[in-house]
Amino acid sequence: MKPQEKGWLKEYLEFRKNLFQDLNQEKKDSHPEQSLYRILQPTGLMYGQTVGHVSHPQADGWNEKDKMKILLAESLISSSLLFYNKPVNSAEDVTDVFIKSLESIGNFYNNIFPELATPTKTLFGRKRSSLELAERILEKRIERATSFKGNFWMSFFHNSLLFLDVFIFGQWIHTNADRIVSDFFRYEREELRFSIVKVIAAAAHSDQVINYEEARLLEYFIQGTDLSPEKRKEAIVIFDKGISLDDINLPSENSWILKKFFLEIAILTTWADRKVEQAEQDFLRQFCTYLDFTEEDLENSMIAVEGFVLEHWQQLEYLQDKQDYQQVSDHFVKRVAKVAERNKGRLLKEMQDSKTMMQLLNKARSQELEPEEAEQVRQELMLVLKTIPTFVIISLPQRFLTLPILMKILPRDLFTENQH
Repeated sequence: MKPQEKGWLKEYLEFRKNLFQDLNQEKKDSHPEQSLYRILQPTGLMYGQTVGHVSHPQADGWNEKDKMKILLAESLISSSLLFYNKPVNSAEDVTDVFIKSLESIGNFYNNIFPELATPTKTLFGRKRSSLELAERILEKRIERATSFKGNFWMSFFHNSLLFLDVFIFGQWIHTNADRIVSDFFRYEREELRFSIVKVIAAAAHSDQVINYEEARLLEYFIQGTDLSPEKRKEAIVIFDKGISLDDINLPSENSWILKKFFLEIAILTTWADRKVEQAEQDFLRQFCTYLDFTEEDLENSMIAVEGFVLEHWQQLEYLQDKQDYQQVSDHFVKRVAKVAERNKGRLLKEMQDSKTMMQLLNKARSQELEPEEAEQVRQELMLVLKTIPTFVIISLPQRFLTLPILMKILPRDLFTENQH
């Protein structure tokens, strides 16, 4: 499969049919917005990155644009499946949802993104299929969200707007797309993009100092968005003078995933100048209160952002200069260890259910495990951690969590308690 050639979308959908059937099962078990976050956050799409794993045997040969196109297509279809309000019980039902999703992708972009408008007929009058139309539009969308390899912030602002596409699309597919509805969504798209400017400005001003890196943020953002001339002027004033939380006026009916997006954008903005000052930590707490989030929600988002960065440290070249790996690693391990401590009883029960793991852990006390044994324990401990509700929603960084790091995370007395 080659994402630059015609017909790639059909091939990819065939390849990923099982994923979408699994999603249909998951939709019965958890809130669709939390499921969508669990899919999107590890891919990096929320942060404008294409470093996440794309599940396809030929993915290593794809360039940044190819990966971004695949991620966007998969995210839009996942969104339509998760928010689909009828039962999907068979392979035929899944196919029907695919067709509806693909038709919706064409209609959505043609109505809400006039700059991407693509005729439904070819020059010779032949009607394009929904697959052909979706392919053409996704090509155009990714062309406009050009990837800037090596510059985290440039990618962050040009490409994290793709998350808003997925979010607005999830609402759009439930509506009858008449002109009034289209006008509403076009207005919402502009308002949400502008809300990002306000969140970045508030976070950048939170320590009363705008340094070089933070000053570049707005420049990158304005380059990557189609703000009207009036909005651009307003954005420059807001960034120059700052904005209080009370004046941000985020849309009142905020969804959970949209609030998570704004919070994690604020977290990454405070990272722009390497050091997160006390004033910036205080701002993040206040922002959580403003969003109706708890301290635990903030901790979970910090775990999500830090885990993502640690997992993809090699690829995030720009961030390597701005953050100290050891510092991010220490913060992450402490946060996850706190969650593990709170759920010690659950962990102990899960571990006792696996005799093999307990035997290997006991063996590890007196001698070094073979590489295969160590990997088996690591995999099982990961599964145990994933039974904690927090880690059902937040993905844990697979490569970063080696066995020695997992042993640091698990409560120290967990193993001694297990002896009794």
